[in-house]
Amino acid sequence: MGRAEERRARQRGGRRAAPRRRRSAPAGGATPAPGGSAGPAPGRRAAGKAAKPPKGRIRRLFPWKKILGTFFGLCLLGIGGFIALYMIVDVPQGNAAAKQQSNIYKYSDGSIMARVGKTNRESVDLSRVPKDVQHTFVAAENKTFYTDSGIDLKGLARGLYNTAMGRGAQGGSTITQQYVKNYYLNQNQTVSRKLQEMVISLKVDQKMSKDQILAGYINTSYYGRGAYGIQAAAQAYYRVDADRLSVAQGAYLAALLQAPSQYDWAVATDTGKKLVQARWNYVLDNMVKQHWLDPAKRQAMTFPYPKEPKAAPGLDGQKGYLVDLANQQLEQQLMQQENITRSQAEAEVVDRGWTITLNIDKKKQAELEQAVKSQLTGNLHPKKRKADANVQAGAVSVDPKTGKILALYGGEGLFKHWTDNATRRDYQPASTFKPVILAAALENNATTQDGRPITANTVYDGTSGRQVVDHGSKVGFGPPNEDDHDYGPITVQQAMNNSVNSVFAQMGVDVGMKKVMSTAHQLGMDTTGMDPVPAQTLGSMGASPLEMAGIYATLANHGDKVTPSILKSAEQSTRSVRVPDPVGGQVISRTAADTVTSVLTGVVDDGTAREHVADNPLRDGQQVAGKTGTSDEDKSAWFTGYTPDLVTSVGLFGEDAKSKAHVSLTGAGGLLSPTGGPGRVNGGGYPAQIWAAYTFSVTSKSKFDLDTTQGAAVQPTQTPTHSQTPSQTPSHTPTSKPPTSSAPPSKTPTQTPTRTPTQTPTQTPTQTPTQTPTGEITQDPIDPGGGRNFGQ
Repeated sequence: MGRAEERRARQRGGRRAAPRRRRSAPAGGATPAPGGSAGPAPGRRAAGKAAKPPKGRIRRLFPWKKILGTFFGLCLLGIGGFIALYMIVDVPQGNAAAKQQSNIYKYSDGSIMARVGKTNRESVDLSRVPKDVQHTFVAAENKTFYTDSGIDLKGLARGLYNTAMGRGAQGGSTITQQYVKNYYLNQNQTVSRKLQEMVISLKVDQKMSKDQILAGYINTSYYGRGAYGIQAAAQAYYRVDADRLSVAQGAYLAALLQAPSQYDWAVATDTGKKLVQARWNYVLDNMVKQHWLDPAKRQAMTFPYPKEPKAAPGLDGQKGYLVDLANQQLEQQLMQQENITRSQAEAEVVDRGWTITLNIDKKKQAELEQAVKSQLTGNLHPKKRKADANVQAGAVSVDPKTGKILALYGGEGLFKHWTDNATRRDYQPASTFKPVILAAALENNATTQDGRPITANTVYDGTSGRQVVDHGSKVGFGPPNEDDHDYGPITVQQAMNNSVNSVFAQMGVDVGMKKVMSTAHQLGMDTTGMDPVPAQTLGSMGASPLEMAGIYATLANHGDKVTPSILKSAEQSTRSVRVPDPVGGQVISRTAADTVTSVLTGVVDDGTAREHVADNPLRDGQQVAGKTGTSDEDKSAWFTGYTPDLVTSVGLFGEDAKSKAHVSLTGAGGLLSPTGGPGRVNGGGYPAQIWAAYTFSVTSKSKFDLDTTQGAAVQPTQTPTHSQTPSQTPSHTPTSKPPTSSAPPSKTPTQTPTRTPTQTPTQTPTQTPTQTPTGEITQDPIDPGGGRNFGQ
């Protein structure tokens, strides 16, 4: 019987057919019986083994061909399904939570000042993680990472089965799969998510290098203590950056990933501590096996006990103001460099994983805060004196040679006083604007009405309320001096020392107010919306301590433009932003700038800042230039001054604690007038005290290098000899317009002016201010200060 017949026989009866007997003649010539062949004798059949029972039923139901066909069919169906799934599932965008990262803000020395963001995550480039530390994660999680295809089929099948059976999360995923889960998907334990994880992992492994995947993994993993990513973990556990981690420390962080809360040494149970030490040893032993770690070095390693947990630094104290200004300046750079809108720039900055290093000097910042406390806020008692509740202080300190903002004081704290007093522009700088007028006169070689060059020794009429004259015509503006004091003939130097309004009002017209405002803009003031009218000579526009510090820094830097910058550097894991040099080109001549500086030394030595600056026992011979300023009704008081190496502008602002309206500072701190009533707060008082306490604690003795032959720094103040004064009769009415503020209003005034000008103008202004002060208006629109309280 052939094999084919044998198989057919088995299928029919489950037994093999008997072999066919040969035909042969029987012995003795007998012939076989007709019609058949000779068979075995009956006795022989009976003596043989009994026949097996038939087995065809199961085989008929499950023939091997059907089983094999079904198997191959399922395989083809699985392959087809996988191909369809592979075609359908794309690599998605990273989920929003994974993209959100803390912004890290650092002092100029690199120490962390604040971490801001909903998530404590900071991504770093893999090049910043030591190679041996990289290997600790591979040894801990996926030894075949560098050679596998991105997925572990056994682990994936086990995970799918356990997930389908409701057994929860299971281990065994590759580093690629874990990265995909962290960055592209979520932590949900579903079959569909597992299938997505498989497909995306394969695609990611094809599209990305192993280093990119490893970087993504260690930057998105959670390490406990609220830390996402290796950089945040390195800081949280060892107070170092990722690039300073040792192999032992890296092995501990890699071990943490298995059970961050259970393995955190600070809170772990005895069992947890044993487990994490065992895991740590497992990581290092695997490194030895993979030839990534020398056995001798491994034996010498000891367990790296992490440091105690520490609360992440926040935005308390001045940090909130520093962070806000840093963000604003970074956004401005992004707008300029990437040609995007402000809203787009804000979205690029907030919670996007920036590491922003500020120019803030930690020591100077602390000294400035202490100076404000010791000289002002420590003496305020709002419950005892109502005026004390209305005092707001702001200050900015700048290096004039580099333009770096070294210290800043914005107020009580961002959560107590949201407005940053260092950058707000809604208060008048008052007489601190006078040096700008002199700078404009010197830069433009201006002359008086009778043709005399304007210098530090030029004599003006210092009569209080004297009408300003422009080419023979009165312009309808005659500001009173401090306390209506008449100085008579007075030099420019003496007028600056004593802050004589009538002199600088006339000087502004002599120079030309357009030129004055142009010089102000060149020096760093935002003059947008400011009309070039004589009233601006009183500093009636809005300005911030930051702005005034920039203007004075330009003067201190011999006329080279200084734009104060708080940004030292700003970088993400994949890019950095170019921070421009804060020091630009020459905007006014060195001689003009140095002459202003020379004149301003007289304000300190012989003028309104003498008591608290010149005579301060901490001065120790330090040369100082500066100017005081006090606005109408004491609503703001200033001292902006500088040494050769440091410029600081200090402003005090009267702000109603509830309504935020501008109010008087009079009586704040318990000051008394000579008559026993509430005393005035002026620039030579608290602002000068704060300035001196701070500046003299952080600077050393030095002298100005001045290229000038004018001013108090190079020649003593002399008693003037009065020369010709204008006597022309006016021939036309004034044409000047009232000033407009550059800051947007926060409150519409509800009270009409209550003061009338000293001299009634012959023509009503044709334009009303386009911006109004935030407090109640008490000044005349042509003479916004009334002149009486401007000065010191």
